[in-house]
Amino acid sequence: MFDETVIPYSLPEEHNHSFFFIDQCINISLEAKLHNHDAWEIYYIVKGHGTRIAGDTVITFVEGDAALIPPNMHHCWKYNQNSTDADGCVHYLMLAFSHNFIKHCIDTFPEIRIAFANVTFPSEALKFGKKTSELIGKILSGMIGMSDCRRLSEILSFLPDVFNTHDYIAAGKPIRIEKDVRRLQHITEYVMAHYVHEISLQDIANEVGMNKSAFCSYFKKHKGMTFSQFVTQYRLNTACELLKNTKKQISEICYMVGFNDLSHFTHVFTATYGISPSKYRMSTSLQSNFNP
Repeated sequence: MFDETVIPYSLPEEHNHSFFFIDQCINISLEAKLHNHDAWEIYYIVKGHGTRIAGDTVITFVEGDAALIPPNMHHCWKYNQNSTDADGCVHYLMLAFSHNFIKHCIDTFPEIRIAFANVTFPSEALKFGKKTSELIGKILSGMIGMSDCRRLSEILSFLPDVFNTHDYIAAGKPIRIEKDVRRLQHITEYVMAHYVHEISLQDIANEVGMNKSAFCSYFKKHKGMTFSQFVTQYRLNTACELLKNTKKQISEICYMVGFNDLSHFTHVFTATYGISPSKYRMSTSLQSNFNP
């Protein structure tokens, strides 16, 4: 159904936080691609509309919608370009927490245990109705500017309401990920973590438990390109994002994305996109300034 690679993410600073809350205004070009993480996600749309992928389902969303994504379900929010604000940004509120967080709260606090006594945790993504979405939006909006301790108190108060409500529709079932998909995800994750440095065929073959020859054949069959081409493509894509969204020098970007020689970087970039890095930056800057 989907041809995108699912990117595995971890919640940031897990050793210092039992939950993760963000009030995010972001350009849609920087919004997360198809991904998953080992956490529940409660997501509320403040500004923007578009299409959400969750598990096996594609469904539209609008401002004021709220959804619950279960742990390890792949998902992404694809905003429409015409739904942004004057700066090209969308706005959402998101709360994420591991299932162990809920279990620890149930084990620690009798009041939480009683509140969750009859809860059956869903395996599907849920799209909440208007009443529950408004409640979630109000609670999450109230968390803006709070300390983490106060946010924790709010979370413990309203989570039982979220999981006990019947004001929702099912909006996505998990998809069984086949072995080849998992292996390709592993390869992508490895490239994301190591693209700044040289990645030898032996390194990546060892990482996925194959010999070099078998790996090269396998990768070319499933991705339609060599591993070297894939790494170069990832580095160039990253360079494009840096050229568009930062003021870093082109020479600095060259080394940041794993190229060891500026002239080689410029040659490969120009051959791929038909335009030099400096002209690419200029053209994206002009487009940004032109858009209302």
